[in-house]
Amino acid sequence: MIAYRDEKIKNAICYFAFEHFKRTGKYLSQTILYKFLAFLDFMSLKDTGKPSLELDYKALERGPVPPEIYNNLKEFADTDCFQFFRSLTNAIVVVSKKEANLDYFSKYEIDLMNKLLDKYSVSGVTQRVICKKINDDSHKIKAWEIAWNNKPNSLINYNDMFENLNNKSDDELSIQEENFLTYKGLKEISSCK
Repeated sequence: MIAYRDEKIKNAICYFAFEHFKRTGKYLSQTILYKFLAFLDFMSLKDTGKPSLELDYKALERGPVPPEIYNNLKEFADTDCFQFFRSLTNAIVVVSKKEANLDYFSKYEIDLMNKLLDKYSVSGVTQRVICKKINDDSHKIKAWEIAWNNKPNSLINYNDMFENLNNKSDDELSIQEENFLTYKGLKEISSCK
């Protein structure tokens, strides 16, 4: 299961990098990538009850950042799908080496990735403007707000995407909340092995 998850993350990064360059003519900045990944996880969690990529995120000042990638950039620096490198302006950018394998994603996930690209990968808009907009929008992710307000730079809790989750009876749960609790329970069981 880990290999599948890793391939899915790798192909999400590849897809965002490939499509961002195709739409803007500019390499995808590390900052914008991290927000794309966070939106993909938190929006799919809200809509379906399960985060698409299952990444952890820290609540940093400019929004959610996945430490699994951010802290291990050397491991992610050069894959068969993409490459991270420093641009002439010293920014870290990601470049796709090929088209992503979309077989790892549902139609819903592909549509969601494209909605994010339509919103933030706009030709003729500077990276600075895009970064500001996507950072500001990421501050509206409920779980980021809670983590940031309680303890900046801490891990974001997926539970916080749902209102009063632990105090609801079974018949008060939405389908997304039920799915999330099932997902969370299965994760706990698999981590015990």
